[in-house]
Amino acid sequence: METTLNTNASVSWFSAPVAAYRVRTEQYRTYRRTIRELSDLSDRALADLGLSRSMIKSIAREAAYGA
Repeated sequence: METTLNTNASVSWFSAPVAAYRVRTEQYRTYRRTIRELSDLSDRALADLGLSRSMIKSIAREAAYGA
């Protein structure tokens, strides 16, 4: 009787959490970048875009994580 080692199964248990971590990290970076860029705008520039400072976090959340 021959025994074979399924290396794909051993890799997937590790690669799935790593991939999920990478996605979450990139989403968080997008969130922080959006907050930083919008916060750097003047109140006038935000108003020209139809935004207010109180909307920045919700806009960043939507940009990074979706609706």
